[in-house]
Amino acid sequence: MTDHSESDAGRIVLDALGVVLSRLPADARIAVAFSGGLDSSVLLDAAVRMAGAARLVALHVHHGLSPNADWWLAHCEAVARAYGVTFDARRVTLAHDDAAGVEAAAREARYRALDAMCAAHGAQSLWLAQHADDQAETVLLQLLRGAGLAGLAAMAPAREVADGAARVRPLLNLLRAQLERYASAHHLHWIEDESNADTRYARNALRHDVLPALSAHFPGFRDALARTATHAASAQRLLDDLARIDLHEARYDDAGALAHAGLVALDDARALNLLRYWMRLLGLPAASSARLADALRQLREIAHEGEGHALRVDHAGRTLRCYRGRVFWETPRAEAAPASALDAAAGESAGRKPVSMNWRGEEIWRLPQWRGSYVFAPANASDPDAVPESVLRGGPLVARAREGGERLRDEAANMSRTLKNLFQARGVPAWERDVPLLYVGGTLLFVPRIGVNRSAFGAQGDAPGSAHAALWRRIEWREDLLIA
Repeated sequence: MTDHSESDAGRIVLDALGVVLSRLPADARIAVAFSGGLDSSVLLDAAVRMAGAARLVALHVHHGLSPNADWWLAHCEAVARAYGVTFDARRVTLAHDDAAGVEAAAREARYRALDAMCAAHGAQSLWLAQHADDQAETVLLQLLRGAGLAGLAAMAPAREVADGAARVRPLLNLLRAQLERYASAHHLHWIEDESNADTRYARNALRHDVLPALSAHFPGFRDALARTATHAASAQRLLDDLARIDLHEARYDDAGALAHAGLVALDDARALNLLRYWMRLLGLPAASSARLADALRQLREIAHEGEGHALRVDHAGRTLRCYRGRVFWETPRAEAAPASALDAAAGESAGRKPVSMNWRGEEIWRLPQWRGSYVFAPANASDPDAVPESVLRGGPLVARAREGGERLRDEAANMSRTLKNLFQARGVPAWERDVPLLYVGGTLLFVPRIGVNRSAFGAQGDAPGSAHAALWRRIEWREDLLIA
């Protein structure tokens, strides 16, 4: 079905799909993850040309996170029908209190929905539309996070899935510019996700501000980063082979536990490698190097002191425990210690003493002990997270850890509520509540992930004719790196 009048860009795209297609049985059913954006629109069009509409099913996941999500669904269905391609869609509901966090919950929900639709349609291969620019962004983001080899390996061109369709990325070696030329040549129409323009997110900032500069000075940076990902993936496979050997020696059991003695017998590098591999097997998200190092330190102390009950490492809604020689991840019971107490203890253990500043118009207040910054951006009075400058100047600003029992006025409910209740109502997981509270003088002014305490303005609001009348600042809490 190849069109011999194709442009160079067109041939490059079709040839990339041809390589992947040649590895599949002639009658294999192929699913295309179709969001309606540029990348997946090019992938679907090229798949129709190379494989034929009859072999394809276009799959769309409706998260409901954008006000335009219904329109996107209608657009995707109309495009698929125009091609003569079978279309299916699933709506997913995200649990905002999911133990893994909202972003991880969205990703997992998307893949669960795609896998379920692949199974329903008998698809043997699921094609995803990520390209070389996506891969470069991912590698850079992982570098900025200080990720290990598994993170630097970024996205694999193909990955087998147990009891499911293999996930394949046919466009991973192609540039977005090549996809744009293909789309232009074939007069494709696609949708734009409005959130992609928000440069407060690290991925968008890289895409709009950093990658163009790299392209100008280092034209081959995408290929270099792709090679980095390949080298990292190769090295990670060797580490995984070593971890499997150590896992066997550590007597991994059917319940998912490690033998404590076998784990602590390893040197630090191998023990940490085993912990990372073990957590991936259990489906847990990766933990920071600091958290893993703390876990290993406590496990070694148990070996010397014999106090297994004292081990306490919380991660992703689970708790690492050691009992009768077995190391395992426990799901906390409902009656476990309240989040406020846990967070307060975490703040104290990290040495997070209150810090203060006299605000004189600064836009950024760096708080290294919380690995983030408060930002005071010029804003309008209508912004719900904005405060008058006179309030900020009215007393020293103080950032301090939660101690438990703090209250904030819930404007919607017209009542005062504890931060614990407000966090729960907004679906903020317990491990995301370790944030610096911002006080002005002795009054709580702002809580990250909750917002401004407007009742704190009081008589400090801007009076007409004052030097700072009508000047407002939006308060934002930004972690060191906000991953999209």
